[in-house]
Amino acid sequence: MNRQQLAQEIIEAGRFLYDRGWSPATSSNYSARLSATEALLTVSGKHKGQLGPDDVLATDMDGNSLEPGKKPSAETLLHTQLYRWKPEIGAVLHTHSVNATVLSRLTLADSLVFADYELQKAFSGISTHESQVLVPIFDNDQDIARLAAKVQPWLDQHADCVGYLIRGHGLYTWGPRMSDALRQVEAFEFLFECELKTLSITQR
Repeated sequence: MNRQQLAQEIIEAGRFLYDRGWSPATSSNYSARLSATEALLTVSGKHKGQLGPDDVLATDMDGNSLEPGKKPSAETLLHTQLYRWKPEIGAVLHTHSVNATVLSRLTLADSLVFADYELQKAFSGISTHESQVLVPIFDNDQDIARLAAKVQPWLDQHADCVGYLIRGHGLYTWGPRMSDALRQVEAFEFLFECELKTLSITQR
């Protein structure tokens, strides 16, 4: 897939995620693998429901802009980290939904465990509800290199990881194609909402 096609996928993902309320205003960032050594990412500070062809830029795998005059998101390193981790990853989505934000703040542990939900089968590599999906939660940090350094050991030890949360911030998930990453965002959002509703009932 060429740059123009990948850029269009990012634009369409932005519209979809904004319309669902999962990427309000200028929050969130999205990317696609451009080549073995380059990624295509959203430009910093752009409204994700109103992205255009000029609102993406190419970076190297160290997060450096390859297009003078365009500033990559501060969180670019968290995207390129994933592309370096697994060559089969072709798209990464970072969203800022209310459910992800609230649930990550309410959860005192350093991870969430989803079990026995039929929709777990929407995640890559999971074929039955009789499984557990472990989602780590990392404390938010404005120093993205330091945050990436905390994420990497988890990735190294959990090859089956399908996403993670940054506390009070949002979700990162990924897939071989943009459609896979979007499917996983939807699955996560369903699970987050189920967990929050369960908590609201059981803690009355």
